[in-house]
Amino acid sequence: MSILGLAGGIRAADLFVVHKSTSERVMQDITLRPRPRPGHNRRMTQRPAPPSLHDVLVERVGAAIVQGQHPAGSRLITAELAEGSSRGAGREAVRVLQSLGLVRVRRKTGVEVQPPSEWNVHAPEVIRWRLAGPGRDAQLRELSQLRGAIEPLAARLAADHASEDHRRDLVAAVMDMARTEHDADGAVYLSADVRFHRTLLAASGNAMFAALGSVVEAVLTGRTRHDLMPHDANPLAVRWHQDVAFAIAGGRPGEAEAAMGLIVAEADDAMRAAAGH
Repeated sequence: MSILGLAGGIRAADLFVVHKSTSERVMQDITLRPRPRPGHNRRMTQRPAPPSLHDVLVERVGAAIVQGQHPAGSRLITAELAEGSSRGAGREAVRVLQSLGLVRVRRKTGVEVQPPSEWNVHAPEVIRWRLAGPGRDAQLRELSQLRGAIEPLAARLAADHASEDHRRDLVAAVMDMARTEHDADGAVYLSADVRFHRTLLAASGNAMFAALGSVVEAVLTGRTRHDLMPHDANPLAVRWHQDVAFAIAGGRPGEAEAAMGLIVAEADDAMRAAAGH
């Protein structure tokens, strides 16, 4: 059976991966996760730990700043921010917001809201808040432009630099995506999609590309949470993910780059359509 045939056979327990430096096929064992119970993977099922007081404040005030409720130049009073909680939680929240570039602390004048030009727009929190507010369209456009510039090149580089672990993980991720493509707005598909793209960036051998993994994860997660992901994945998009994985496994940089370009373009078109554009 061919490599692509094995990728399509979701029951396959083993997978042949072609090394870029040799024509020899080396068996790579891939253990698939058990098939989830019906309805089990619709959304994240593990309950997160209760957020701390300062986490709650960061979420509330950060979202309000990013979504325009506190315009640039306005002053925030720490005691008011901490209403219903401790002043210590308020001070800690301000430190986090400051690290995100949303506010600055000035002597005598207190906490001042920063303009968008000062925000850390790569921070997953800022991306999440923008996607949840009136700036969603601009955020989606900017993220699509960033991905279009970075991910195809990352795929090209990964075909030359990916380790055996990277190659195995990419193939395992696309197999999970294929298995759950008719539940593409569920947690298992999302997890596999995130794993694929983070592995791709790490496999590029470029540390700056790898550092963008959290950015791509934020947009993929936001796409699902804001109902911009169809329940049934575009079968072409799933196939293109497979094409990227096997082009990287086979050391074919041009093919990897081309397929990755198709993935990013399709994702942009699909999100625009879902958002009513």
